Amino acid sequence: MTADEIDRIRRDFPLLDSEVNGHRLVYLDSAATSQKPRQVLDAERAYLEHRNAAVHRGAHTLAALATEEFEEAREKVARFVGVDAGEIVWTSNATEGLNLVAYGLGSAAAPASIRVREGDEIVVTESEHHANLIPWQQLALRTGARLRYIPVDDQGALRLETLGDVITERTRVVALAHVSNVLGGVAPLGPVIARAREVGALVVLDACQSVPHLPVDLRALDVDLAVFSGHKMLAPTGIGVLYGRRQVLEALPPFLTGGSMITTVTMEAAEFLPPPQRFEAGTQRISQVVALGAAVDYLERVGMDRIAEHGRRIGARLVAGLSGIRGVRVLGPGAGGDRVGLAAFDLAGVHAHDVGQILDDRGIAVRVGHHCAQPLHRRLGLTASARASGTLHTTDAEIDLLLQGVEDAAAFFGAGR
Repeated sequence: MTADEIDRIRRDFPLLDSEVNGHRLVYLDSAATSQKPRQVLDAERAYLEHRNAAVHRGAHTLAALATEEFEEAREKVARFVGVDAGEIVWTSNATEGLNLVAYGLGSAAAPASIRVREGDEIVVTESEHHANLIPWQQLALRTGARLRYIPVDDQGALRLETLGDVITERTRVVALAHVSNVLGGVAPLGPVIARAREVGALVVLDACQSVPHLPVDLRALDVDLAVFSGHKMLAPTGIGVLYGRRQVLEALPPFLTGGSMITTVTMEAAEFLPPPQRFEAGTQRISQVVALGAAVDYLERVGMDRIAEHGRRIGARLVAGLSGIRGVRVLGPGAGGDRVGLAAFDLAGVHAHDVGQILDDRGIAVRVGHHCAQPLHRRLGLTASARASGTLHTTDAEIDLLLQGVEDAAAFFGAGR
């Protein structure tokens, strides 16, 4: 994308005009949550002002209009990731989606074809976000299954040579992130999924950091289940997506139960609707769904191929610039690696929170801490790091301001001497 195109995009995001500590805001925390364009804000407001009603219930006009817009958004999201609308389940966020899947796979109501039992194995990677680790830990505790992991090397890359030993005939589930929220690198899914298919394991994909920044076709990737969150892709908080291959969703028992997901209820039992409504108990987050549909429209207008190329370019600029600063260690693949516009780094002898404070004094917003990935930080010999993450509206000038801020922090603290 050209500088003029990025400037036009930036004008759609009201918050980017803000000042922080006397400086124009430089927002480099998009991996935590994205800012929202006017088109998304306007879509949610218009729904609430003109079409607000409960969906899938009521015969009045407003209810019909609300239901139509609600389901149109499902169609949009499904097309966006290359699947059918009946395979898209609304959740509150990706974390809920992963818990829904982990609970269902361990439920006594799950059929033998997918149920996780004592003696079975669940495989994750050493670089997972806690949301794609703790639900599997809990599933193992509930069922007596064994949790195993694919280790990473000193740079954080998956050690693919271990796949044959880690993913075995006992493996029932393989869960991994498409893009690491710490390392920014795109995972080599091919060999992992191929090995999972050899042993008949389900593949669960955390797509939170890929769907906002890359063209993603879940059908082509050959995963069974996947999750992502609206708030990371220009939509509001409170709306997430679970994709499930139709046969898997049909076999999976519900996580939450109540109204809206049933066909018949007696005092003794209930019969459930087919997916996706089976997993959408209660009144749904309707306005957020509408806004997510508008966010997908916005991303498609810009073009995911162009967004991906922009992300690779700013990611490379981040890595190259940070690597040239004395005392800075960049985590993950180098500037030439397959990545999104994200880089986490450590400044020798300086706590990440101190780096973050110096940057914030200049109006630069970055994430500091362990980024919900303590095991990965521990493997890399760290307790915390600073993370800069850009998106479609990030400019070269903003990256340069960050780099100057980190360079000044290194000089102030005497890092690397």
